[in-house]
Amino acid sequence: MSSPVVSALYVYPVKSCRGTSLAAATLDARGIVGDRQFMLVDPRGQFLTQRELPRLALVEPRADSFDDGAALRLTAPGAADFSHTIRGDGDVRDVVVWDDECRAIDQGDEVGRWFSDFLETECRLVRMAGDFVRQVDQRYAPRPTDHVGFSDGFPLLLISEASLAELNSRLAAPVPMDRFRPNIVVAGCEPFAEDRWRSIRIGDVTLAVVKPCARCQITTVDQQTAVANQEKEPLRTLATYRKLSERGVMFGQNVVHAEAGLLRVGDPVDVSE
Repeated sequence: MSSPVVSALYVYPVKSCRGTSLAAATLDARGIVGDRQFMLVDPRGQFLTQRELPRLALVEPRADSFDDGAALRLTAPGAADFSHTIRGDGDVRDVVVWDDECRAIDQGDEVGRWFSDFLETECRLVRMAGDFVRQVDQRYAPRPTDHVGFSDGFPLLLISEASLAELNSRLAAPVPMDRFRPNIVVAGCEPFAEDRWRSIRIGDVTLAVVKPCARCQITTVDQQTAVANQEKEPLRTLATYRKLSERGVMFGQNVVHAEAGLLRVGDPVDVSE
């Protein structure tokens, strides 16, 4: 088999909303520039995802830049298009994603109202404060300086096309890659080859493959309709052969990058370990 290559790249500006396909992705200290820079929270500051609000899958955020003053454009079926001016100042508040308390900038009433109306629940849009550092779990981080935005825990998620094809060979109805919300998709390797990788290089970036990704019920939500599969697929099938005792169902690998740089679709994936 030929060497693996990057076949797709994705950024998710607002946590749990729809992603955007990229031809090239610039990495900063937190991951792909703009990735999970924004998050929705409830009135208590607790993060919200498709686990509670599947309709988040229908919201498509896009931005040409994530700098202060740039436009974050929001579209969703049945809602008026909305353009939000990204705020680097404003009310600072503490918000929680999993076990981490983070400092964030509230993005204001108008965009909060747009999301609240569409989701039919009170929420606010927040942006991670520029000077805040959320450490990667030190049990897995290659360096104590590694940090991340509002992703569940790691800067990047990698999945191979072959792993998805192998899963789909077991399903009555195949599922697309967007069920698993990866940042990096690779082609040209065996199914689940990524499980054996420890260190890879893409372009000028060295990446450590640090931990398999535990999957949840979001994988059962159709990202085009926001409707959950009543048979709990593909999670149910994955559990028959990808479940680790007491750790859950695994699919894809969490990745931490060693430096800033550029990833491109078509880049070879050099597996060094």
